[in-house]
Amino acid sequence: MHNLTERERKIVDILCEAGQIGVTEISERLNVSKVTIRSDFTGLVEKGVIVKTRGGAIPAMHPDILERQRDMTDVKRAIAKEAASMVEDGDSIMIVAGTTTAMIGNYLLGKRDIRIVTNSTLLLTYARMNPSIHLTIVGGEFRPQAEAMVGPETIRQLDEFYVKKAFIGTEGFSLEAGLTTQLIESSETIRKMVQRTEQTVLVADSGKYNRIGFVKILPLESMDLIITDRGLEKAVCDNLKDKGLNLRLV
Repeated sequence: MHNLTERERKIVDILCEAGQIGVTEISERLNVSKVTIRSDFTGLVEKGVIVKTRGGAIPAMHPDILERQRDMTDVKRAIAKEAASMVEDGDSIMIVAGTTTAMIGNYLLGKRDIRIVTNSTLLLTYARMNPSIHLTIVGGEFRPQAEAMVGPETIRQLDEFYVKKAFIGTEGFSLEAGLTTQLIESSETIRKMVQRTEQTVLVADSGKYNRIGFVKILPLESMDLIITDRGLEKAVCDNLKDKGLNLRLV
């Protein structure tokens, strides 16, 4: 979603609200020609955001993913860009599925010979654009609401790799609860990635602080670095640093 024009975003919003809808109705809502909407449809199909139907289109991704991609987009970009700056030529890395983590792929242009192991299908978009990325997507059961591969097969395949850095996300984090998520399968994937890397980096926007999910993943102290934004309150930052946590604000 962060690579879309303003009109393309509006089209996706309309499709998410209405489901399948025709070219004529969208052109009337946005006050542009049907030719323009058809052209926009073509661009959105190429970006993997929608699927064309007879006379219209439907979203190509689960509404949950599209909603999360719209949330705090600028902040997520800044966090992902900072994370990507840590990747050096020739690095092997792991990236867990997530809307912020997937954006890291957008900022690896110019890097050379980067090997990525991931359970995220969102990273395919960036791998197509960057020939220097060698992408391995592990198998498993597909979760459309997360654009992720999960399950026993995912864990088994992750065990075959060892990388320099792992970039992970979370649905919530705090000193008291640690990293948490709603899905048991997601917690298992993150724990395995942490076992298979030299350095673990948490990338999470400040809005996730003090959110507590259903499943505890790991203690916050198990992270080597936390990259978040300046929306995190100063008192919270000071408390995290006092506990010995390495914090980087963007």
